[in-house]
Amino acid sequence: MSEKNVEKSSVTRLKKRPYKAELKRLQTELVELQQWVASSGERVLVIFEGRDAAGKGGAIKRVMEYLNPRHARVVALQKPSKKERGQWYFQRYIEHLPTAGEIVLMDRSWYNRAGVEHVMGYCSDEEYQEFLRQVPIVENLLIEDGIILIKYWFSVSDREQQARFASRVGDPMRRWKLSPTDLESILRWEDYSRAKDDMFAATDTAESPWWTVESDDKRSARLNVMSHLLSRIPHGRVELEEVSLPDRPKADDYERPSADLFNYVPDIASDLARDPSKKRRTAKKKAS
Repeated sequence: MSEKNVEKSSVTRLKKRPYKAELKRLQTELVELQQWVASSGERVLVIFEGRDAAGKGGAIKRVMEYLNPRHARVVALQKPSKKERGQWYFQRYIEHLPTAGEIVLMDRSWYNRAGVEHVMGYCSDEEYQEFLRQVPIVENLLIEDGIILIKYWFSVSDREQQARFASRVGDPMRRWKLSPTDLESILRWEDYSRAKDDMFAATDTAESPWWTVESDDKRSARLNVMSHLLSRIPHGRVELEEVSLPDRPKADDYERPSADLFNYVPDIASDLARDPSKKRRTAKKKAS
């Protein structure tokens, strides 16, 4: 894929300053939400779905950034093993459901069956139809048992998706995100559109609705989904105990061993602090 063949996006981007300010406010409230979940023993399951490069991962990262990993975790499963393929389809997902006082964010979920598995032919039509019939039943059972279930669909335009794929080609830190399945999704855009429509028709229920997140502008999508998530979970504020730092006691007769007895990592940061251009020159020299 060549970046020259990709049109520049015409999306209006949210400015960085208001984005950062609102992001901080929302992340602060998310921490308060987590404290309430942990204190109340609630169970929260949030499903993130959408097309490839729709911005799900970036949104999940911002939601999780300041949360306590003891009470919040991300579930992003690999393709099923041979053993898992012999199980009831939902079985491997069930074991990752939240326990009391926990928030679980699913980066893709059992809806793989209605999307990539169906479109790419990884499951039979009988398995696909059975999934569409069973999933509302499964989700209703989770909700009846007290789990707070929220489902998000990240919607991205074909032009914006193409631009994001192209940007990954030359980025060594994000190249791993561009898989053969991603490239195939370009050719099967309309197939995925029809699959999404059929999935919504079968699983967008009053008890477990889908919430669409317009994600051509990643910053706006992140703020919108975080704000909505907070609004969907009625929570109170947990009053924290006041913390008073004790005075550090004076040193007694402890004598620290000589630094020569230990191994230290090389201090490349001090070189960079003295000469910020040094690393850039080294990198250019290696590249040439």
